[in-house]
Amino acid sequence: MSVQRLSSNTVDGVISHVTIIGKLIPETPEDYMKLARLAWSFKRAVELMVREVANGTPMKVATKKLYSLIPNYVYLESAYKHAKLVVEGCRFNNGNPRHVHIKKLFIVSRGNKWDKGNRNIKVIPRHDYFEVLIKYPWGGSWTKCRVFFGEKYIPLLRELVELSEKRIEGYGARIVFRNRRLELHLSVPLSLYLKYFSLPKRRGYELVAGIDLNSDRINMVVIDPNARIITMKTAWFPEVTLHGFPRDRARDIRLKKLKKLLSYARRIGVDYVVFENLFVVKKRGKAPSPSGNRRITRFAKKQLLQHGLLMVLKFGLTPILVDPRGTTHSREHREVMRKRGLDRHMASAYIIAFKGLKIIKNH
Repeated sequence: MSVQRLSSNTVDGVISHVTIIGKLIPETPEDYMKLARLAWSFKRAVELMVREVANGTPMKVATKKLYSLIPNYVYLESAYKHAKLVVEGCRFNNGNPRHVHIKKLFIVSRGNKWDKGNRNIKVIPRHDYFEVLIKYPWGGSWTKCRVFFGEKYIPLLRELVELSEKRIEGYGARIVFRNRRLELHLSVPLSLYLKYFSLPKRRGYELVAGIDLNSDRINMVVIDPNARIITMKTAWFPEVTLHGFPRDRARDIRLKKLKKLLSYARRIGVDYVVFENLFVVKKRGKAPSPSGNRRITRFAKKQLLQHGLLMVLKFGLTPILVDPRGTTHSREHREVMRKRGLDRHMASAYIIAFKGLKIIKNH
Protein backbone atom coordinates (compact mmCIF):
# COMPACT_ATOMS: atom_id res chain seq x y z
CA MET A 1 0.00 0.00 0.00
CA SER A 2 1.42 3.39 -1.01
CA VAL A 3 0.70 5.74 1.89
CA GLN A 4 2.16 9.01 3.03
CA ARG A 5 1.67 10.19 6.59
CA LEU A 6 1.95 13.93 6.97
CA SER A 7 2.72 16.44 9.69
CA SER A 8 3.71 20.10 9.61
CA ASN A 9 7.34 18.96 9.26
CA THR A 10 6.91 16.37 6.49
CA VAL A 11 4.28 18.00 4.30
CA ASP A 12 6.87 19.37 1.83
CA GLY A 13 6.22 18.05 -1.66
CA VAL A 14 2.45 18.02 -1.14
CA ILE A 15 2.01 21.48 0.35
CA SER A 16 5.21 23.45 0.76
CA HIS A 17 3.85 27.01 0.50
CA VAL A 18 0.67 28.96 1.18
CA THR A 19 -0.47 31.83 -1.03
CA ILE A 20 -1.29 35.23 0.47
CA ILE A 21 -3.03 37.81 -1.73
CA GLY A 22 -2.60 41.58 -1.60
CA LYS A 23 -3.92 44.51 -3.62
CA LEU A 24 -1.22 45.87 -5.96
CA ILE A 25 -1.28 49.55 -6.94
CA PRO A 26 1.21 50.92 -9.54
CA GLU A 27 2.53 54.39 -8.78
CA THR A 28 1.79 55.82 -12.25
CA PRO A 29 -0.24 54.92 -15.36
CA GLU A 30 3.09 54.32 -17.12
CA ASP A 31 3.98 51.70 -14.51
CA TYR A 32 0.65 49.98 -15.14
CA MET A 33 1.28 49.90 -18.89
CA LYS A 34 4.74 48.41 -18.35
CA LEU A 35 3.25 45.67 -16.24
CA ALA A 36 0.58 45.04 -18.87
CA ARG A 37 3.22 44.65 -21.58
CA LEU A 38 5.26 42.30 -19.40
CA ALA A 39 2.14 40.27 -18.54
CA TRP A 40 1.18 39.92 -22.21
CA SER A 41 4.69 38.71 -23.07
CA PHE A 42 4.69 36.31 -20.11
CA LYS A 43 1.31 34.86 -21.12
CA ARG A 44 2.60 34.33 -24.65
CA ALA A 45 5.76 32.73 -23.26
CA VAL A 46 3.70 30.25 -21.25
CA GLU A 47 1.65 29.31 -24.34
CA LEU A 48 4.84 28.65 -26.30
CA MET A 49 6.43 26.83 -23.36
CA VAL A 50 3.42 24.50 -23.21
CA ARG A 51 4.33 23.28 -26.71
CA GLU A 52 7.97 22.90 -25.68
CA VAL A 53 7.07 20.93 -22.56
CA ALA A 54 4.66 18.71 -24.52
CA ASN A 55 7.49 18.00 -26.97
CA GLY A 56 9.89 17.13 -24.15
CA THR A 57 12.21 20.12 -24.68
CA PRO A 58 14.59 20.67 -21.71
CA MET A 59 14.15 23.94 -19.79
CA LYS A 60 17.57 25.33 -20.75
CA VAL A 61 16.88 24.82 -24.46
CA ALA A 62 13.35 26.25 -24.23
CA THR A 63 14.46 29.39 -22.37
CA LYS A 64 17.13 30.10 -24.98
CA LYS A 65 14.55 29.81 -27.74
CA LEU A 66 12.28 32.40 -26.14
CA TYR A 67 14.89 34.82 -24.81
CA SER A 68 14.00 37.36 -27.50
CA LEU A 69 10.40 37.38 -26.23
CA ILE A 70 11.37 38.08 -22.59
CA PRO A 71 15.09 38.81 -22.06
CA ASN A 72 15.10 37.52 -18.48
CA TYR A 73 15.94 33.90 -17.60
CA VAL A 74 14.08 33.90 -14.28
CA TYR A 75 10.82 34.96 -15.94
CA LEU A 76 11.37 32.35 -18.67
CA GLU A 77 12.17 29.58 -16.18
CA SER A 78 9.01 30.53 -14.29
CA ALA A 79 7.01 30.37 -17.54
CA TYR A 80 8.44 26.90 -18.24
CA LYS A 81 7.52 25.62 -14.77
CA HIS A 82 4.01 27.06 -15.10
CA ALA A 83 3.71 25.41 -18.52
CA LYS A 84 4.59 22.05 -16.94
CA LEU A 85 1.65 22.45 -14.56
CA VAL A 86 -0.63 23.29 -17.50
CA VAL A 87 0.50 20.20 -19.40
CA GLU A 88 0.03 17.97 -16.35
CA GLY A 89 -3.47 19.41 -15.88
CA CYS A 90 -4.35 18.77 -19.52
CA ARG A 91 -3.17 15.18 -19.37
CA PHE A 92 -5.01 14.59 -16.09
CA ASN A 93 -8.23 15.84 -17.73
CA ASN A 94 -7.56 13.77 -20.88
CA GLY A 95 -7.02 16.94 -22.92
CA ASN A 96 -4.51 17.94 -25.59
CA PRO A 97 -1.91 20.46 -24.30
CA ARG A 98 -1.20 21.63 -27.86
CA HIS A 99 -4.67 23.20 -27.96
CA VAL A 100 -4.11 25.32 -24.86
CA HIS A 101 -4.94 29.01 -25.08
CA ILE A 102 -4.41 31.18 -22.00
CA LYS A 103 -6.81 34.11 -21.65
CA LYS A 104 -5.79 35.97 -18.49
CA LEU A 105 -2.78 38.24 -18.10
CA PHE A 106 -0.35 37.34 -15.34
CA ILE A 107 3.34 37.40 -14.37
CA VAL A 108 5.19 34.79 -12.31
CA SER A 109 8.68 34.96 -10.84
CA ARG A 110 9.98 31.94 -8.93
CA GLY A 111 11.49 32.49 -5.51
CA ASN A 112 15.07 31.79 -4.46
CA LYS A 113 16.64 32.40 -1.07
CA TRP A 114 20.01 33.14 -2.72
CA ASP A 115 18.34 36.05 -4.57
CA LYS A 116 17.19 37.44 -1.21
CA GLY A 117 13.68 36.18 -1.74
CA ASN A 118 13.01 36.84 -5.41
CA ARG A 119 15.20 38.24 -8.17
CA ASN A 120 12.46 39.95 -10.19
CA ILE A 121 9.71 40.86 -7.70
CA LYS A 122 11.01 42.30 -4.45
CA VAL A 123 8.84 43.13 -1.44
CA ILE A 124 10.12 45.96 0.78
CA PRO A 125 8.42 46.77 4.10
CA ARG A 126 7.68 50.44 4.79
CA HIS A 127 6.13 52.10 7.82
CA ASP A 128 2.45 51.37 7.09
CA TYR A 129 2.56 49.49 3.77
CA PHE A 130 4.75 47.30 1.55
CA GLU A 131 6.55 48.54 -1.53
CA VAL A 132 7.09 46.20 -4.48
CA LEU A 133 9.81 46.53 -7.12
CA ILE A 134 9.16 44.59 -10.34
CA LYS A 135 11.93 43.98 -12.85
CA TYR A 136 11.12 45.33 -16.32
CA PRO A 137 13.30 43.26 -18.66
CA TRP A 138 13.49 45.77 -21.49
CA GLY A 139 16.08 48.31 -20.43
CA GLY A 140 16.76 46.81 -17.02
CA SER A 141 14.55 49.25 -15.10
CA TRP A 142 12.26 48.59 -12.13
CA THR A 143 8.56 49.30 -11.87
CA LYS A 144 7.45 50.53 -8.45
CA CYS A 145 4.13 49.64 -6.80
CA ARG A 146 2.46 49.57 -3.42
CA VAL A 147 0.80 46.46 -2.08
CA PHE A 148 -1.73 46.21 0.74
CA PHE A 149 -2.39 42.97 2.63
CA GLY A 150 -4.83 42.15 5.39
CA GLU A 151 -3.62 43.40 8.76
CA LYS A 152 -3.34 39.87 10.17
CA TYR A 153 -0.66 39.03 7.58
CA ILE A 154 1.65 41.97 8.32
CA PRO A 155 3.79 40.32 11.07
CA LEU A 156 4.16 37.17 8.96
CA LEU A 157 5.24 39.10 5.87
CA ARG A 158 7.70 41.25 7.79
CA GLU A 159 9.36 38.11 9.13
CA LEU A 160 9.39 36.58 5.65
CA VAL A 161 11.19 39.63 4.23
CA GLU A 162 13.64 39.57 7.13
CA LEU A 163 14.41 35.89 6.50
CA SER A 164 14.82 36.51 2.77
CA GLU A 165 17.32 39.32 3.41
CA LYS A 166 19.36 36.81 5.42
CA ARG A 167 19.09 34.30 2.54
CA ILE A 168 17.18 31.83 4.73
CA GLU A 169 13.88 31.80 2.80
CA GLY A 170 12.66 32.68 -0.69
CA TYR A 171 9.19 33.61 -1.89
CA GLY A 172 7.55 33.04 -5.24
CA ALA A 173 5.44 35.90 -6.56
CA ARG A 174 2.62 36.17 -9.07
CA ILE A 175 0.93 39.31 -10.40
CA VAL A 176 -2.63 38.71 -11.59
CA PHE A 177 -4.70 41.08 -13.74
CA ARG A 178 -8.40 41.16 -12.86
CA ASN A 179 -9.91 43.71 -15.25
CA ARG A 180 -7.99 46.86 -14.21
CA ARG A 181 -7.39 45.62 -10.67
CA LEU A 182 -4.04 44.03 -9.87
CA GLU A 183 -3.26 41.40 -7.22
CA LEU A 184 0.05 40.23 -5.83
CA HIS A 185 0.11 36.57 -4.79
CA LEU A 186 3.01 35.71 -2.50
CA SER A 187 4.04 32.12 -1.70
CA VAL A 188 4.84 31.87 2.00
CA PRO A 189 6.64 28.79 3.39
CA LEU A 190 4.15 26.49 5.11
CA SER A 191 6.11 26.28 8.37
CA LEU A 192 6.17 30.07 8.68
CA TYR A 193 2.45 30.33 7.88
CA LEU A 194 1.54 27.73 10.52
CA LYS A 195 3.65 29.57 13.07
CA TYR A 196 1.15 32.45 12.89
CA PHE A 197 -2.14 30.76 11.97
CA SER A 198 -2.35 27.23 13.41
CA LEU A 199 -4.12 26.21 16.59
CA PRO A 200 -2.03 24.48 19.29
CA LYS A 201 -1.83 20.73 18.90
CA ARG A 202 -3.78 18.91 21.61
CA ARG A 203 -4.28 15.32 22.68
CA GLY A 204 -7.63 13.90 21.61
CA TYR A 205 -9.07 10.39 21.93
CA GLU A 206 -7.04 8.72 19.15
CA LEU A 207 -10.06 9.03 16.86
CA VAL A 208 -9.59 8.85 13.09
CA ALA A 209 -11.76 10.75 10.58
CA GLY A 210 -12.02 9.52 6.99
CA ILE A 211 -13.01 12.17 4.44
CA ASP A 212 -14.56 11.34 1.05
CA LEU A 213 -14.58 14.36 -1.27
CA ASN A 214 -17.23 14.60 -4.00
CA SER A 215 -18.56 17.29 -6.31
CA ASP A 216 -21.89 17.64 -4.47
CA ARG A 217 -21.09 16.42 -0.92
CA ILE A 218 -18.36 15.63 1.59
CA ASN A 219 -18.76 12.51 3.71
CA MET A 220 -16.95 12.01 7.01
CA VAL A 221 -16.80 8.84 9.12
CA VAL A 222 -15.05 8.93 12.52
CA ILE A 223 -13.77 5.65 13.96
CA ASP A 224 -12.02 4.71 17.21
CA PRO A 225 -8.77 2.67 17.53
CA ASN A 226 -10.86 -0.53 17.28
CA ALA A 227 -12.36 0.57 13.92
CA ARG A 228 -15.79 1.10 15.48
CA ILE A 229 -17.84 3.95 14.02
CA ILE A 230 -18.20 6.85 16.45
CA THR A 231 -20.11 9.27 14.24
CA MET A 232 -20.88 10.05 10.60
CA LYS A 233 -21.63 13.36 8.95
CA THR A 234 -22.41 14.55 5.43
CA ALA A 235 -22.09 18.11 4.14
CA TRP A 236 -24.38 18.62 1.13
CA PHE A 237 -24.08 21.28 -1.58
CA PRO A 238 -25.90 19.92 -4.71
CA GLU A 239 -26.50 23.43 -6.04
CA VAL A 240 -22.84 23.89 -6.97
CA THR A 241 -23.07 21.22 -9.68
CA LEU A 242 -25.86 23.01 -11.55
CA HIS A 243 -25.06 24.29 -15.02
CA GLY A 244 -23.85 27.90 -14.91
CA PHE A 245 -23.09 27.95 -11.18
CA PRO A 246 -19.99 30.19 -10.65
CA ARG A 247 -16.85 28.13 -10.03
CA ASP A 248 -15.39 30.54 -7.49
CA ARG A 249 -18.59 30.49 -5.48
CA ALA A 250 -18.73 26.69 -5.70
CA ARG A 251 -15.17 26.46 -4.39
CA ASP A 252 -15.95 28.78 -1.48
CA ILE A 253 -19.04 26.76 -0.52
CA ARG A 254 -17.08 23.48 -0.57
CA LEU A 255 -14.29 24.98 1.55
CA LYS A 256 -16.72 26.33 4.13
CA LYS A 257 -18.46 22.97 4.40
CA LEU A 258 -15.14 21.15 4.77
CA LYS A 259 -13.98 23.61 7.41
CA LYS A 260 -17.19 23.04 9.38
CA LEU A 261 -16.66 19.25 9.32
CA LEU A 262 -13.02 19.56 10.43
CA SER A 263 -13.98 21.97 13.22
CA TYR A 264 -16.51 19.41 14.46
CA ALA A 265 -13.88 16.66 14.24
CA ARG A 266 -11.50 18.64 16.44
CA ARG A 267 -14.24 19.33 19.00
CA ILE A 268 -15.08 15.64 19.48
CA GLY A 269 -11.45 14.60 19.97
CA VAL A 270 -10.26 13.50 16.52
CA ASP A 271 -6.45 13.34 16.23
CA TYR A 272 -6.03 12.13 12.63
CA VAL A 273 -7.79 13.13 9.42
CA VAL A 274 -7.41 10.82 6.41
CA PHE A 275 -7.82 11.67 2.73
CA GLU A 276 -7.27 9.75 -0.49
CA ASN A 277 -3.90 10.59 -2.03
CA LEU A 278 -5.22 12.10 -5.26
CA PHE A 279 -1.76 13.38 -6.14
CA VAL A 280 -0.82 9.90 -7.39
CA VAL A 281 -3.80 9.77 -9.79
CA LYS A 282 -2.50 10.52 -13.29
CA LYS A 283 -5.80 10.82 -15.18
CA ARG A 284 -9.30 11.87 -14.26
CA GLY A 285 -11.95 9.15 -14.41
CA LYS A 286 -15.10 9.33 -16.48
CA ALA A 287 -18.73 9.02 -15.41
CA PRO A 288 -21.26 6.99 -17.42
CA SER A 289 -23.49 10.03 -18.08
CA PRO A 290 -22.79 13.42 -19.75
CA SER A 291 -24.08 15.31 -16.69
CA GLY A 292 -21.80 13.25 -14.45
CA ASN A 293 -18.84 14.03 -16.68
CA ARG A 294 -19.67 17.74 -16.53
CA ARG A 295 -19.75 17.65 -12.72
CA ILE A 296 -16.43 15.82 -12.58
CA THR A 297 -14.75 18.20 -15.03
CA ARG A 298 -15.87 21.27 -13.08
CA PHE A 299 -14.80 19.80 -9.72
CA ALA A 300 -11.19 20.63 -8.81
CA LYS A 301 -10.78 17.73 -6.40
CA LYS A 302 -7.00 18.04 -5.99
CA GLN A 303 -7.33 21.75 -5.19
CA LEU A 304 -9.95 20.96 -2.54
CA LEU A 305 -7.62 18.31 -1.11
CA GLN A 306 -4.76 20.80 -0.85
CA HIS A 307 -6.99 23.25 1.02
CA GLY A 308 -8.20 20.39 3.21
CA LEU A 309 -4.65 19.38 4.18
CA LEU A 310 -3.87 22.98 5.09
CA MET A 311 -7.06 23.26 7.17
CA VAL A 312 -6.17 20.07 9.05
CA LEU A 313 -2.74 21.46 9.93
CA LYS A 314 -4.26 24.79 11.00
CA PHE A 315 -6.62 22.92 13.34
CA GLY A 316 -3.62 21.25 14.96
CA LEU A 317 -4.55 17.79 13.66
CA THR A 318 -2.45 15.24 11.78
CA PRO A 319 -3.33 14.64 8.11
CA ILE A 320 -2.75 11.27 6.45
CA LEU A 321 -2.92 10.36 2.76
CA VAL A 322 -3.82 6.82 1.71
CA ASP A 323 -3.81 4.98 -1.60
CA PRO A 324 -7.15 5.65 -3.37
CA ARG A 325 -7.27 2.15 -4.89
CA GLY A 326 -10.10 0.07 -3.45
CA THR A 327 -11.99 2.91 -1.77
CA THR A 328 -14.77 2.58 -4.38
CA HIS A 329 -15.87 -0.14 -6.83
CA SER A 330 -14.09 -2.96 -5.01
CA ARG A 331 -14.99 -6.13 -3.11
CA GLU A 332 -13.98 -4.47 0.16
CA HIS A 333 -16.24 -1.52 -0.64
CA ARG A 334 -19.23 -3.78 -1.31
CA GLU A 335 -18.57 -5.74 1.89
CA VAL A 336 -18.48 -2.56 3.99
CA MET A 337 -21.75 -1.38 2.44
CA ARG A 338 -23.42 -4.72 3.19
CA LYS A 339 -22.06 -5.39 6.69
CA ARG A 340 -22.36 -1.87 8.05
CA GLY A 341 -25.43 -0.70 6.16
CA LEU A 342 -23.67 2.30 4.61
CA ASP A 343 -24.30 4.00 1.29
CA ARG A 344 -21.44 4.04 -1.20
CA HIS A 345 -20.07 7.43 -0.15
CA MET A 346 -20.12 6.65 3.56
CA ALA A 347 -18.55 3.27 2.81
CA SER A 348 -15.74 5.06 0.96
CA ALA A 349 -15.20 7.40 3.92
CA TYR A 350 -15.08 4.40 6.28
CA ILE A 351 -12.51 2.57 4.14
CA ILE A 352 -10.39 5.73 3.95
CA ALA A 353 -10.47 6.05 7.75
CA PHE A 354 -9.70 2.32 8.21
CA LYS A 355 -6.67 2.54 5.88
CA GLY A 356 -5.42 5.50 7.91
CA LEU A 357 -5.91 3.58 11.14
CA LYS A 358 -3.76 0.72 9.84
CA ILE A 359 -0.97 3.18 9.05
CA ILE A 360 -1.15 4.70 12.53
CA LYS A 361 -0.86 1.25 14.13
CA ASN A 362 2.14 0.37 11.95
CA HIS A 363 4.12 3.44 13.06
